[in-house]
Formats: sequence, C-alpha cells, structure tokens
Amino acid sequence: MSMLRDGAPATVIRRQDYTAPAFWIDTVDLTFDLDPAKTRVLNKMTLRRNADVAAGPLRLDGEELNLARVLVNGQGTSFKMEDNQLVLENLPEGTEPFTLEIFTTCAPAKNSKLMGLYVSNDSFFTQCEAEGFRRITYFLDRPDVMASYTVTLRADKKKYPVLLSNGNLVEQGDLDGADNAGRHFAKWVDPHKKPCYLFALVAGKLVAREQRIVSRAGTEHLLQVFVRAGDLDKTEHAMNSLMASIAWDEARFGLPLDLERFMIVATSDFNMGAMENKGLNIFNTKYVLANQATATDTDYSGIESVVGHEYFHNWTGNRITCRDWFQLSLKEGLTVFRDQEFSQDLCADDSAKAVKRIEDVRVLRTAQFPEDAGPMAHPVRPDSYIEINNFYTVTVYEKGAEVVRMMQTLVGSPADPLGRAGFAKGMTQYFARHDGQAVTCDDFAQAIADANPGSALAQRLEQFKRWYAQSGTPRVQARGFYNAQEQTYTLTLSQHCAPSNDQPSKLPFVIPVRMGLVGAQSGQALGLHLDGNSHGHEHLLVLDQPEQVFTFTQVSEEPVASLLRGFSAPVILDMDFSDAQLLTLLAHDSDAFNRWEAAQRLALRFAINSIAATADAASSSGQFLSEEFVEALRAVLRNPQLDAAFKELVLTLPSETYIAEQLGVVDPQRIHAVREGMRAQLANALHADWVWAFEAHKDSGAYSPDAHSSGLRALAGLALGYLCLAARDSGDTVWPGKTLQRFKDAGNMTDRFNALHALVGSGSPLAEAALARFHTQFKDEALVLDKWFALQAGACDRGGQVLGAVRQLLNHPDFTLKNPNRARSLIFSYCNANPAGFHRADAAGYVFWAERVMELDAINPQVAARLARALDRWKKLAEPYQHAAREALVRVAAKGDLSNDVREVVQRALAD
Repeated sequence: MSMLRDGAPATVIRRQDYTAPAFWIDTVDLTFDLDPAKTRVLNKMTLRRNADVAAGPLRLDGEELNLARVLVNGQGTSFKMEDNQLVLENLPEGTEPFTLEIFTTCAPAKNSKLMGLYVSNDSFFTQCEAEGFRRITYFLDRPDVMASYTVTLRADKKKYPVLLSNGNLVEQGDLDGADNAGRHFAKWVDPHKKPCYLFALVAGKLVAREQRIVSRAGTEHLLQVFVRAGDLDKTEHAMNSLMASIAWDEARFGLPLDLERFMIVATSDFNMGAMENKGLNIFNTKYVLANQATATDTDYSGIESVVGHEYFHNWTGNRITCRDWFQLSLKEGLTVFRDQEFSQDLCADDSAKAVKRIEDVRVLRTAQFPEDAGPMAHPVRPDSYIEINNFYTVTVYEKGAEVVRMMQTLVGSPADPLGRAGFAKGMTQYFARHDGQAVTCDDFAQAIADANPGSALAQRLEQFKRWYAQSGTPRVQARGFYNAQEQTYTLTLSQHCAPSNDQPSKLPFVIPVRMGLVGAQSGQALGLHLDGNSHGHEHLLVLDQPEQVFTFTQVSEEPVASLLRGFSAPVILDMDFSDAQLLTLLAHDSDAFNRWEAAQRLALRFAINSIAATADAASSSGQFLSEEFVEALRAVLRNPQLDAAFKELVLTLPSETYIAEQLGVVDPQRIHAVREGMRAQLANALHADWVWAFEAHKDSGAYSPDAHSSGLRALAGLALGYLCLAARDSGDTVWPGKTLQRFKDAGNMTDRFNALHALVGSGSPLAEAALARFHTQFKDEALVLDKWFALQAGACDRGGQVLGAVRQLLNHPDFTLKNPNRARSLIFSYCNANPAGFHRADAAGYVFWAERVMELDAINPQVAARLARALDRWKKLAEPYQHAAREALVRVAAKGDLSNDVREVVQRALAD
C-alpha cells in the first residue's frame, strides 16, 4: 500500500472516477501585494453551481497558505478545513452566479519546491502546472475549470520595476497614498478563458528584447523576451525561434497568434524546461540564453525546439486543454509532434530532416522504451496515479508524439502519401469542435478520423486507440521468403506486446509499417507490386492482426526488406537480418533512417556477442567489430554524397544504456568494457580517416547554428574524440596537443567543448589543465558551468575515480543543490548518464544515490523523484549490483517523511 508522509494511505486517483466539478468558476479577479516574506493575495471569484452534478459543498484546494478572510456575496460565512481543502457548505442555492472573496498570504521566499509563487534571484515567478495554483490561493485546482482572469500586481517599483501576467496589459502606474510611496501596479486581462494551471506572474528587475510583427491577417503583435540584465545579448536566437514558430503555425495549420503581445521570461530556478502559460511563457534559462561563445549547437537546437513547443501550446493545450490530468498527452504528445514537425520543416533538405528524425527516435529508444519495460510503465493515457508530477514522462510526451505521428501516417492517401494534408484537415476539425473546451484524447482522435472518413485511421479508430490504453512496447516479428522461380517475396508480419501487472493480456495494435525492398545484389530500389497494384518503391502496410502475410510479385532479384522506414511506429522490429543484408541496407537504402538503423543493428550485434563471450579473446585481440563492418563505416565516412551530420550519427556507437536494454541480465562494467573496446578499434582502424575527417570539416566558417554548419562541427568533434582515444593507446602526444590548442583557440562553444570532451573522454593528461582553464574562463556563466560539472560527472570511470570527483564537486563553491539545473548537471549526469561509474561493485554509487534522493526530497520533491528513477531497472542487474541496488531503494523507502513524489517511484520499483 502506498503511504503519505504521515503514514496514512495515499490517495490513488483513477481515470474511471472522473466527475465534472460541482461548481464552475466564470471569472477570477486576483490582486497581489508582492513581498518575498509575506505576499498578500485577494481572490474575488464569480461561481455558479453545475446543474448537471448533484448538489454538494464547494471544496477548494490549498497548500501552505494562511487564510485571513472568506466572504460570500460580500458577507462573512462559515467554513471548515479538511486536509488541504477549504470546505464551504452554506452557499446560495440554484445555478445563479454568486461571488466568493478569499484573502490569503504566502511566503514565496521559503518556497524551495519552485511550485506556486516563489522567489529566484530577487524576482517573483510562478509554476502552476500541474497543481501549483493551490499554493497561491484556494481554488478548484483542476484543468476542466476554465475562467476569465483579471490580475492586478502591486509591488515596490525600485525592486520590481517589471510586473507581468497573462494576456494584455490594460493599465499601469504609480499607486496613490502615503502607504504606497514608491510602489506601482500593473493590471492584466486575459481575453481567453483558461484553467488555473496556465496562470502566471513575474515581477523583478528584467530587461527585454522586443520585436513587432504583423500576422498574415494584418494584425500587429508585440513579442518580448525578458531576462536579467547582462543576458540580453543571448536572446536573439530565442526571439528568432519564436517568430519562426508563429509563422510556421499560421502557415501549416492556419493558427494565428491570438493576443496583442506574447512574452517569454527566463529564470535559472525552474523545475522543467519551460511552461506554456497563456501569453506569458516562463522558461528555464537553458532554453532561452545562447550566443556562440556560451552555447553549443545542441543548445541552439534545444532552444528552437522548446520555444516552438511552448508557443504551439498556445492552441494545443491552451485554447483546447485537458479535461483531466489523465489526458495529459492530449496536449503534450500532440505538441511534441508539432515541435518535431516544426524543426524538420525548418531543415534545408531531406538529409537534415532525416537527422532530426533519427535524433528524436534515439531519445525515444534510450529513454521511453526502458520506461515501457520498467516499474513506472504506464499507457500514454494513464489509468491511475498518486502524484501527477510523476507522469510528466517520456511515455506521455515522446511516445504520445509517436501516436500522433501514426495518425498522420494513417490518414495518408496516394495524393498525400505522408498524410500532412489529411492531418491538417483533422486539426481544423478539432478546433472547430472544441475551441475553448477541456476535452479528452478520444475527442482528438475522433476529430482527425472524422475529417478523413475513408482513411486507414477512420476504418480502425477504436482499435487504434489501444495506443492510448495499453502500456508496453509492441514487438513486430518479420520473416521474408523469396521464391526466385516465381519472382515473389512473401513477408510475414506478426505482433506481440508483453503482459504487465495491470494488463495481463494485450490486444493487437494498429501498426503502420512503411516499407520498401532493396536488391541484395544490385542495391537498387525494387518496384512494389501487391494485390495486383503497383505502389512504386515505397508502400504503407497496416498491421492490425496478430499475424498478416503480404506477397509481392514481379520481384526481379532477392530483396532485403527495408521495414519501418522513418520509424513509422514506436515498436521493436525483430527480423533475422544477416550481416550481409544489413550491410546492403547501410550502403544502399534510400531511407536515411534505415541506413542508420542498419549500422546500429550491426554494432549492437557485435556488442552483444562480445558481452556474451565467456572468454576475453575479443578483448585481448582488440577485434570486436568485423572487418566488413569497419570498411562499411569507412565508406560512409568518406562518402561525398552524405551530409556530415548523418555521418556523425552512423559512426556513433549505440549507448551503454541502449545496449543494456537489449540484455536480459545486465553487467554494466562488462558493457562498458566492450563498448570502449569497440571505440578503440574504430579509433585505430580508421585513424587516417579520422585525420581526414577532422581536417576536412574543422572549419565551418562564420558561426551559424544551421544544420549544415552544425553537422561539420559534429563530425569534426567526433573525429577529434577518436584521435585522442587512439593517442591514449599509442602514447602519441601530437593529437592531444592539437586538441588542447583547438580548445584554446575555438571561436565558438561547440568547437571548444568538443575539444574539451575529447581530452576528458580519452583520459588525457592535458584534461585537468583544460578543465581548470574552462572554469576560469566561464565561472560567471551559470549554464556553461553546468556543462563543466556534467562533463566531469559523466567522464569515463578509469580506475573508479569519478565518484570521488563527484563528491568533491558537491562541495565546490559553485555547486548548489537548490538549483535544479546545477543538481541535474552533477548528480543526474553521474547517476543517470554514467552507467559504469554509477554501478560499482562496492555499491558506493548506490549509497551516493540514496543520500542525494533523500537530501533533494526535503528541498524539491519533483527533482528528487526524477533522480529516484535512476534505479528503475535494478531487477535487470547482475549480482552483486542487483542486491546492492535493492538495499539502496529499501533505505530510501524506509524514510518516514518521504514526499508522495519519491515514495510512489521507489515503491513501484520495489514491487513485484
């Protein structure tokens, strides 16, 4: 049984128990007198009873509030407190509106949870999703209660010159009266109804980059990006990304900006990446601040994606929101899909689009597939939860996006093979039906299907919705047989999804399989003739039964099946490819994703075979990869027709985490040793090629974060890493020296950090001096210091020294546990991203983990719960790791005052 801090049973919230609220809130008028120690909040609401729900008391949520006054229609009234709820029973009968006035105070400066109203760097910020508004005032804190908000902010003008809230600024000025000397106010009105989780306010000393734009309809809008003074030079890319997002959404889906102004504000203390509050997006500085001296290409890409994501929520999440938190993927999965499409559409060519798709899939496979197979597995639309904050997961976001992507694929037609036009029609239908409403995932799926009545989605809609209801990653098994005499190729596809505790039997999914055939000898794309029809060189198969057989005719040579092109479904493909077949796909497949996938499959096969070997023959010989595979990688590296960014992806081996997920029993040290051996083999076997690659790609010209230039820097960085690795084995000092010089001379952070990473990653004696120089140069740049901490925590653990270094860094003057970015940079980088350093035979990594989880839980339960998930997969570990990991989990679970956030995670991990 799950327990609360005080030992009482925890409340399990179930989707099937949803009922509409007993009251609706129509208008909210909030007045804030802002003070770090004691902020006063006057909340005047207009409410009415819900005629469709049986009469009952009004229960308003509240947390860590001091209640001073409650008035109904201007008169005092009786009330009572039950747990964290304010309960009002003596309310007007009938459905006529009445007014409720609540006066409370709170202490933002003491709010280390960073939920509700809090102070960061002497400024006020809010975070209300999912249930933070109850820490500001008593309210019906649920997403299906949508109201119109008017907000008045009052504060010291010198300390807090900027006062922001949602919507449009209608009035501002100095306050009158002797008691208000030096104080000012700002009044904001949001013209659109919203749930309280989208409320925001910001107050502080901030400066803004401003841009005025004109929409396609001729409407003028003001865009603002607010930051602390001194950071304004790092906001150009965020502003450009915002303008691109607005233009893209209007062009692609006909969705315009619907406010006079749109604001982004950056803060260094933020639990999430960003928040889509209506018209006032609050961002982690990580996803706003960038210039070439402090931000890498990856940072630039992340800013573009997250700015787009939060802006796209303006319609998919704000104008239409979730009926309840079980429907979280309604907004998040859809909006992740939209930001992925946005970033792909900004790419200059198909190769860059493919690189973006591969990067997205890599995240899904390394983070979401393990979640699907672990104790925190849940459907895209969960059925129950104890703490909703634990369900802001890669399943809801990334897998949810793949579900939306499959919808787009399944509404395709011969005239619209990718389904983009059909999906846009569905989005139009969705907004026509539900604008201004709080709805469900079913409502969204129905709108897409109804707009495309003859599509594969419409024909299988109820079955397709199993993607929302069933947890786990389906496995698709494929078998192919070529009949040379009849020139037919028979492809048999079957599907299976492993049972789980909550779902012992899984029904068949609807799985779109985009495919082609590649000639095993010629390497040419073969024509697809199926059921008497010709389908060109690519076709979409729909697998909706446990097993289906497809027979292709007029197949002139033995083919290699290229399945799940573009990763058309979030499944695991099991097909007994030979090495030769994979090499054919790597060399000739027209689908860039499957070329990359062929290299990954081969590398994974060699890794697993080496790990399974009982003797260390492979290790002693240094031969983990076949000569044919190494030569194939050389051909990719030297191929002038391929983009540098794609080459970098192909030449990057599968991660240790991804390798571990393919094994039944995991020995992290063995995996690490084998992968390092594979890297060393590539470093030495392709040494001359790495020299060529670095020299040919090291100069990317004047800095630009575009895909082509970023690809040049990525490949040069990879080459430098391999050259330093080879130097470690040979004793050569030339390339480490060149790398150190590149580190010193770099004109942008990408090249500088790639060089530093190469030195640290290879264990070069020059790394220590480079790290010291890096810290000295960037000690006043918080986001750059996060990179410095993370690099050391994630370093290759030669000699078991990393944990000691991490413990020392905990005491570094620049480290603080209270800042989520800094905690993630050091602690998460060690526990989540350094398997060999974390999973130690002496269990010291697990002891460190338990200490930090409990320490963080007392400060910020959300961050602590995410760290707690580092041991999700402990049952897969070999001994002695498994027993020691369980002991660490038990130790955390035994702590009496754990938050619900952490307790739910550790109890699910320990459950059978």
